Amino acid sequence: MQTAIPCYFMRGGTSRGPFFLASDLPADTATRDRVLLAVMGSPDKRQIDGLGGAHPLTSKVGIVSPSKTPGVAVDFLFAQLQPEKDTVDTTPNCGNMLAAVLPFAIARGLVPVQGETTTARVLTLNTGMQCDITVPTRGGLVNYSGDARIDGVPGTSAPITINFLDTAGSVCSSLLPTGQVRDTITVTGEGFAPFTLDVTCIDNGMPLVLFKASDVGRTGYESVAALNADDDLKRRVEALRLQISIKMGLGDVTTKNYPKMTLIAPPRAGGSLSTRSFIPHVCHDAIGVLAAVTVGTACVLKGSVCDGVAVMPPGFEPTVSVEHPTGEFSVALGLDPANAQSVTKAALLRTARLIMRGEVMVPASVWQGPHQAISQ
Repeated sequence: MQTAIPCYFMRGGTSRGPFFLASDLPADTATRDRVLLAVMGSPDKRQIDGLGGAHPLTSKVGIVSPSKTPGVAVDFLFAQLQPEKDTVDTTPNCGNMLAAVLPFAIARGLVPVQGETTTARVLTLNTGMQCDITVPTRGGLVNYSGDARIDGVPGTSAPITINFLDTAGSVCSSLLPTGQVRDTITVTGEGFAPFTLDVTCIDNGMPLVLFKASDVGRTGYESVAALNADDDLKRRVEALRLQISIKMGLGDVTTKNYPKMTLIAPPRAGGSLSTRSFIPHVCHDAIGVLAAVTVGTACVLKGSVCDGVAVMPPGFEPTVSVEHPTGEFSVALGLDPANAQSVTKAALLRTARLIMRGEVMVPASVWQGPHQAISQ
């Protein structure tokens, strides 16, 4: 016997996963997490018995509900699962999956279509962050076809605009959780000699630790495969992550998916900065949405590790082009004219697509679902 749960399987940016109405899942957190693990097929390297794609970028879940917050249309709870772990982490945000929230909410009747485009405010429950999302809705339906292109996704799609509101300190206590724009730390651990380097710890939507690739003996232009096979580098990066997280006020992050670890280098494809991001143990094929926003923010902070490495355009509304292994990610920032180190706006372009809709099946032994049909 199995339990059938209504589900939309969606791509959001460069991630994908199932989306659910909160009312279709168990209200109890422990039971809900068991259901999500069964849906994705975790823990299993291949996630062969579920919808997961055997990678952190395809082991994500979106949960949406009507919001009770004034001025907000819907609430979004993001859940990060891992192929080989039995964890369900609802602490961080995911800006890529965020791109699919409004299309899902419109399709499920939570947000009415407004005209040629529809804009709604979304509250991310993970961190309390709000954003305004705009999707094209000509003909009264979400339009998925268009000319917008994002690196990491083949073809083109309709543009989805996300304007983030008040993202500083999404998980950490503030934009600069150590109180410094640059910290010097000596990293110790097993399997390598102690080394000292400068880092910038920053959270403008996603907790990140940025450091120069050259400070760990790398160019910053290595392929994803090469970095994932670089056990020496990964040991040192993880030791750095565990040490610096204490200083960031995050405590023991051994089982957490943050902070993300980002190697930086001068741009070499016409952008502002080259990046290689560990999320946190696997090198990202691209870069996360909120990670790109946070990197862009670091680029405008005088004294950060990006200062003197990034190539920045002039003015108070710079577009920062963050290069990554499969292309670039542009972030439009707004700076306070009275304080050029204060970011007042972070907007970006994403795309999304509905891949499948129907019901996902989980064993009735996991959850019988009082309002769900039980089928063999």
